[in-house]
Amino acid sequence: MLNLTSLLSLTTQPADNLRYGRGHGAPPSATDRRPVVVWNITRRCNLHCIHCYSDSDLRFYPGELTDDESHRLIDDLADFKIPALLLSGGEPLMRPRFFDIARYAAQRGLRLTLSTNGTLITPHVAEQIRSIGFSYVGISLDGIGPAHDNFRGKSGSFNRAVAAFRACQQVGQKVGLRLTLSRQTFSQLDQILDFIESENIPRVCFYHLVYSGRGSDLASLSHQQSRQALDKIINRVEKWIHQGSPREVLTVDQPADAAYLLLYLQKNNPSLALRARQMLEWNGGAANSSGIGIANIDSQGNVHPDQFWHSLNLGNVRHTPFSQIWRESKDPILLGLRSKPRPVQGRCSSCLWLPICGGGFRVRAWQRTGNPWAEDPACYLTDQETQTQFPAFSHYPPTPTTPQLTNQSPINSN
Repeated sequence: MLNLTSLLSLTTQPADNLRYGRGHGAPPSATDRRPVVVWNITRRCNLHCIHCYSDSDLRFYPGELTDDESHRLIDDLADFKIPALLLSGGEPLMRPRFFDIARYAAQRGLRLTLSTNGTLITPHVAEQIRSIGFSYVGISLDGIGPAHDNFRGKSGSFNRAVAAFRACQQVGQKVGLRLTLSRQTFSQLDQILDFIESENIPRVCFYHLVYSGRGSDLASLSHQQSRQALDKIINRVEKWIHQGSPREVLTVDQPADAAYLLLYLQKNNPSLALRARQMLEWNGGAANSSGIGIANIDSQGNVHPDQFWHSLNLGNVRHTPFSQIWRESKDPILLGLRSKPRPVQGRCSSCLWLPICGGGFRVRAWQRTGNPWAEDPACYLTDQETQTQFPAFSHYPPTPTTPQLTNQSPINSN
């Protein structure tokens, strides 16, 4: 996750302490962070989005964690001192007694965020969310008007999402927009940026497509389109900064964005390049993400390195506390994710941006090739750019060859 606003300005943004080691409460290093946990609290959903990584639908899914099991999980996460708990789905607001579970998590001191399609957020629901103490609500938007409705599989979902943004803002609940970059959304990116500006939305997350669930059938951006999308987003962020309204704008699930941003700063704003490099090198990109700084618990209680890697089960919280699974798992792929450096192959192994990028988004390589250490197929850097080292990085040892961490490693299905 790359905070463009932090890196393109001198402003301090939320979570800079965890993301870049700056400010109060910053851990000694990025590897010392406890994971942000994404919990798919239910798989049920009232929409049928074409990019849904959990392949959710409007039906009952048996075997979801009970209320008692959910409370035990929350107790463990609170005692483990995770920095944040993101409640997701499906559509999390469809979970029975959702607010009771969320309220209990808040009472245990967990920092809560909510990922929702927004269609169930009325003014009353927005007030309930605010009263519980959610730090942030992310509402997914993937187009303007009919384009969003087609993407979400339901007429009227755009208008209801817009109403949800406004309902949250009216009660003082921090709210933001979440969008998946695909060929469908790329064509409307300028309009979406205009919408963010006109609605005065304070936080935006642009997710690069991951090939999970129904998203595996979605048309991903070409490498050239990825570059064009980043250019549009960076230019708009700079405009907002210069206007004195620096929204919190992030890109997610493509660590190559960090290298692309530094190359941009080298050319256009070299005075910020050194500061940005220091922040990004501390962060480490993907090397401190899946399996380290991010974790996922699905609706059945299975633990995964991130929310897109449901094919890799590390254990189940019904049988073993999450904290124990996270600390003690000997899964060979998880060990590879946590190795320094990771045993990446192809272009990733020789790329000079490895200390910044961390070797690409591993689950994407797994989904396309069956090899978790292959090069990230969505990396849009040119071969020349992968060998452009600016500015100088600290020493980074060569990639080791570790036979047990190759694509021959079996997927743990416990």
